[in-house]
Amino acid sequence: MAEDRSPHLTIWAVSDGRIGIEAQVLGLAEAVARQRPAVVVGKQIGWRFGLGRLPWPLIPPAALRADSPVAAPWPDIWIAAGRASLPLSTRVKRWSGGRTFVVQTQDPRGAAARFDLVIPPAHDGLTGDNVVPIVGAPNRMNAEGFARDRLRFGARIDPLPHPRVAMIVGGKSHSHDLSPDRARRMTAEVASAVAAVGGSLMLSFTRRTPQAARAILTKGLAATPGWIWDDEGDNPYFAFLAAADVILVTEDSTNLATDAATTGKPVHVLAMDGGGRKFDRFHEDLVRRGIARRFGAAPDGLAATWRYPPLDETNRAARELLRRFDARPAR
Repeated sequence: MAEDRSPHLTIWAVSDGRIGIEAQVLGLAEAVARQRPAVVVGKQIGWRFGLGRLPWPLIPPAALRADSPVAAPWPDIWIAAGRASLPLSTRVKRWSGGRTFVVQTQDPRGAAARFDLVIPPAHDGLTGDNVVPIVGAPNRMNAEGFARDRLRFGARIDPLPHPRVAMIVGGKSHSHDLSPDRARRMTAEVASAVAAVGGSLMLSFTRRTPQAARAILTKGLAATPGWIWDDEGDNPYFAFLAAADVILVTEDSTNLATDAATTGKPVHVLAMDGGGRKFDRFHEDLVRRGIARRFGAAPDGLAATWRYPPLDETNRAARELLRRFDARPAR
């Protein structure tokens, strides 16, 4: 095979290191790299002295904390997410002399015109010539990862009876919470639903899951056949989604529902305490698309089956990113 001598792009994926935020920028960067030779560099950043809480134009670059240099040589493509990235994202084009193509995921709160491309969730309602809304958020889900981890964790998963139910639990955020009372009711509801279909449960928590709720769910679902991941060893998250026949996700996270929707499998959304109109719009959109239903809304419970084209928004966003990158004036 002839050696590929085409130039490789350099892509920086910039976040504050929170798992959900980092997954968005790395997922989009990796999707671009699957379509074009590229080197992806993840960067985690923060701000000293609590200055990150200031309006982004007021934050001095000298207050930056970063796990690797944020300095020239600048990348071809800069992909960032989260408020902490805005003081850099809004300046990097000037610093690079216009060479760097700057992409921001999520809603940059009034600064959209300062970027080459903004990729927000459609339920945020942001529009503009440089705005490409997507369903949910960019993610790192891909067929290779599913196949790899499905094989890797096969010895533990293969004996579990069908239907296999993956349950991914989020937790506390600015709009949602998982109180002990809601956790107890969720435990009873899920245990009954899994028992009704004679299946098994593959349960995983996120870092945002309150410890009290986690303890209640773990204890209450321990008698249900399956695997409750206890943070010991490697994370079977990809494997749980790949091996599941049905997926349950809590309503607090756009990422969790978007990840589940990449499988083409039935998704049931578990209610939590709190809520918000944007999240309601997001979940209503998934219902309209035939992807998800509210837990308990299907007349035959977890025995309900439906299929839909797996959600592929990350790759769609990557294609549009490259199209706009290629179309910009030469510098």
